[in-house]
Amino acid sequence: QVQLVESGGGLVQPGGSLRLSCAASGSIFRIDAMGWYRQAPGKQRESVATITSGGSANYADSVKGRFTISRDNAKNTVYLQMNSLKPEDTAVYYCNIEARIAPFLPDMPYWGKGTLVTVSS
Repeated sequence: QVQLVESGGGLVQPGGSLRLSCAASGSIFRIDAMGWYRQAPGKQRESVATITSGGSANYADSVKGRFTISRDNAKNTVYLQMNSLKPEDTAVYYCNIEARIAPFLPDMPYWGKGTLVTVSS
């Protein structure tokens, strides 16, 4: 079984910064892609940033230049540094990993429970 635990959400003023963390644990053989998604009230979940096992990152246009995704493979942890936050960044942020629990099994998606980020004055 694979567990993801997110932390770092909270209330921040516009222009402020937050750093999200997501630690994966359990019976993990290998983690490939890791990423962050978000869902604002009344909207569909959207991809914010993803990072491959080799460190290549992709970002949604709305966060380019403001957010940075990184990972620590030794700790099975992915981070999201969020700077210059805007009210429209308010959402529940979910961690996602593509991982396999055995070498002969395919990657499966795993999700965290989410952490709320509120950007408001």
